[in-house]
Amino acid sequence: MSTCEIRAKIPGVFYRKPAPDQPNYKNPGDPVVEGDVLGLIEVMKSFQEVTCEATGTLGEFQVEDAEAIMAGQVLVVVEG
Repeated sequence: MSTCEIRAKIPGVFYRKPAPDQPNYKNPGDPVVEGDVLGLIEVMKSFQEVTCEATGTLGEFQVEDAEAIMAGQVLVVVEG
C-alpha cells in the first residue's frame, strides 16, 4: 500500500475544522480524493486551506487541532 504525506506549506497554527462550532473537515478512516480540504493553517488572521494531494483513505493526523506547526511538517498521511 502506498502512502502520501501531506505537509504544511507555511508555518502557522493548524485547524481541523472551519470554525470552533463546526465539525472536522475529515477524520481518520474517511475516504478522500485529490483536492478535498483537510484543514486550515492560520497565520496572522489569514487562513490557507490544506488540501489532499492523493486519493485514498485518510490516515492519522500527525499534529493536534490548534497546534503550532512549521513549514514542511507532516500534517497527515493518506493511504492509497
